[in-house]
Amino acid sequence: MNDLVNRTGDDFSFSEKSFYLDEFRGRTLGIAVLCPKVDRTASLLGVLRDFQDNGTRVVLMASDSEGLRELLGGEPLRWDEDRLEGVVWRRLRETQRAGIQVPGGSGLLSSCRDCALRLGVMKLLWVDEVGGLLRADGNRHSFMDLADLRRMLEQGVASRAQLLSEIEQALVAGIPAVNLCDPHGIDRELFSYEGSGTLFTRERYVDVRPLGIDDFDAAHALVRRGVAEGYLVPRSDDDIDRVLANGFGAFVAGRHLAGIGALMHWRDEPETLRVEVVSLYALTRFMGEGIGGHLVHFAQEQALRLGCRNVFACTTSERVVAFFRRHGFSQIDPKGLPTAKWVGYDAERRERVKCLSRSIP
Repeated sequence: MNDLVNRTGDDFSFSEKSFYLDEFRGRTLGIAVLCPKVDRTASLLGVLRDFQDNGTRVVLMASDSEGLRELLGGEPLRWDEDRLEGVVWRRLRETQRAGIQVPGGSGLLSSCRDCALRLGVMKLLWVDEVGGLLRADGNRHSFMDLADLRRMLEQGVASRAQLLSEIEQALVAGIPAVNLCDPHGIDRELFSYEGSGTLFTRERYVDVRPLGIDDFDAAHALVRRGVAEGYLVPRSDDDIDRVLANGFGAFVAGRHLAGIGALMHWRDEPETLRVEVVSLYALTRFMGEGIGGHLVHFAQEQALRLGCRNVFACTTSERVVAFFRRHGFSQIDPKGLPTAKWVGYDAERRERVKCLSRSIP
């Protein structure tokens, strides 16, 4: 079965958290708390503990000096310190954490942004009570690039224009990525593919490429999750190996696996090659980026390189049928597919399976 599905839930074998912790290890993250009080929630405390154990340095910025003092166990630095960079560096060498008190009110946003830029943090996380941006239909904007952000500001539809303007300036000035979430979703925003808020980047950065050996753990985890949820057909170890060997992924920022797929090769006759798109699986966070479309387009390009001008897919999901139809596939009789496809195939599933095919222009 070749279903394009949303991944939901947090409990699966491959540790997304470990993936992100590896990325953060030995680097410095900025967290700007825009709430009047530093909320010492389980989310924030847990993140600070995880970073401490991971060797990740954290600069926590807030106007609540008492909250910073209680949370970090030391006197916070002032944002207008003449030697801020050097003082923060020495504090981080001692404890891996530094608190910076910034002015409240109208100066809060710009002061946090200035501090983050002066320190050159690898990521800036804004934390406020509202959290990530919402679309007109009430769904969350999980991802937004600089062009999207500017369009929103120009159209005047942004309810938090000042905050978004600061995010724009931070991206333009050189901070690679900016996140926005609420106090209770910090851990999910930093340590999971799904996230809890909105991720902002300078450029739209979905790239589809063949899987490499270092991608197999994450790809295998997504396949297993799809199988566990009943969306993907269970596969033997040999079949899993074939999927990974012929797999490709949609990567965000060159490293975050947002979706996967693979091509299976079938031959009825030695000279006749048919290719099947299998194991399509996309993460909810990046569905708005058209991940499924990127994957299908790449699959067709790969098929052409193999000298095949037709691809097919099979599914038991009406929603997935609709997805493939949107991408130019038409439903066909399963009897028209290679006979090798059905060897050992579950009989009950075959009764329900729907097959689709597309000729490649």
